[in-house]
Amino acid sequence: MNRRNLVIACVLLVAAVLFYRGFGAQDQPVTGAALVNVIVPELSGTAKEGEALFNRSCASCHGTNAAGQDGVAPPLVHKIYEPGHHGDASFLIAARNGVRAHHWPFGNMPPVEGTTDTEIEKITVYVRELQRANGIH
Repeated sequence: MNRRNLVIACVLLVAAVLFYRGFGAQDQPVTGAALVNVIVPELSGTAKEGEALFNRSCASCHGTNAAGQDGVAPPLVHKIYEPGHHGDASFLIAARNGVRAHHWPFGNMPPVEGTTDTEIEKITVYVRELQRANGIH
């Protein structure tokens, strides 16, 4: 291959990459967007502690204020997680052991490393207060 053909091939390759990034990538689903709108109430002291712990250990997947993230993880402020269907113990068990995907297409949840049972209980208080403020009892 002569030098001229090599330069043309490189230019075409760069153009194809720029085209894909500029236009083709728009066909990809947007990920990370909140899945629900969450009303945040005045939180109790325990829930405020739980919020800080949630932000440290859970928000990277479940999003700000447990609103979920498109393509990442479900919202915890959702009727599926109401206390009558998923009791407080289910949050503790899921954080300790992880959980097999069964309600959402996000895949399995791994265990949450570095959280104590007391911390998970405070996170649960935070999530429950968010749920109640959003009509989930």
